[in-house]
Amino acid sequence: MLGSIRSHIVQEDDGTSTGIWGPFALRSAFQPIFTFEADKLSVSAFEALLRPFRGDEQLPPQAFFNSILTSERLFVENLAHTLHLLNAARFLPESAAIFINFDPSVFTDPAVAEATIRDMRVTLVETGIDPHRVVCEVTEKETVSQEALFALVASLRASGFRIAVDDYGADESDMRRIRDLCPDIVKFDADWIARLMETGPGYALLATMVSTFAADGIRTVFEGIEEGWQLELAEKAGVAMVQGFALARPQLVPADFAALQTAASATRHAEPASVPGAPVPRAAGALRHTKAFGRRTPPL
Repeated sequence: MLGSIRSHIVQEDDGTSTGIWGPFALRSAFQPIFTFEADKLSVSAFEALLRPFRGDEQLPPQAFFNSILTSERLFVENLAHTLHLLNAARFLPESAAIFINFDPSVFTDPAVAEATIRDMRVTLVETGIDPHRVVCEVTEKETVSQEALFALVASLRASGFRIAVDDYGADESDMRRIRDLCPDIVKFDADWIARLMETGPGYALLATMVSTFAADGIRTVFEGIEEGWQLELAEKAGVAMVQGFALARPQLVPADFAALQTAASATRHAEPASVPGAPVPRAAGALRHTKAFGRRTPPL
């Protein structure tokens, strides 16, 4: 299948790899994920996101995926994985992890999943990317079969990839399933986080869940951080990593992603948290974090 996928990828003059699917040009965007370290945030990973274009017009990703026939979803999924790995090797810092989304609903056949993983390993060898740098994000709510989900995760882990469960906090999520999957990372649902951070009891629940996962050796990510006070509470809750527009927006390749790490070293005073019932923030200046690279706008 890999040879067929490569026939849908072209290399641009600027070094980027672009996917071609019918009238659509598919490009990679990467959003930084930050880790709390002492008195600053540092860029430790990037999430790969697909951005479809028709001519010069960028389309909403969901509109593009809705236009794809069910029979084509697997091929486009594999095309996106290959595209992101090629661009990650070309543009991302070698020390950064790469989060890649997997739709479990298209991997119901174990043989199909194995073929996909073999193709990814070939691309990794070609690009020199260590499999351990790749974090495969799976979303529980898209699973049509629990057995298929477990088989997919087992195959990915056996090939050296790390596993993240995305959108934790959605209706279908539960602690038992997380423990059965034994992921390396859990990414909390952005809307769920925003609601819980509005109240003291909600914040306490978040902090408890972060602590519970940490006790099991699972790192956590808060997505959708859009305000300074949310960043403050995220740090207070003990979460390992944060991601959101308050820190950095997704950027299309090519971009100087290495410069983000330098910029992340520039710190400023955090805004104090003011959620009723939430813990009192440390004294002004005790928490410092990177400047906001983006602004609050609707996601692409």
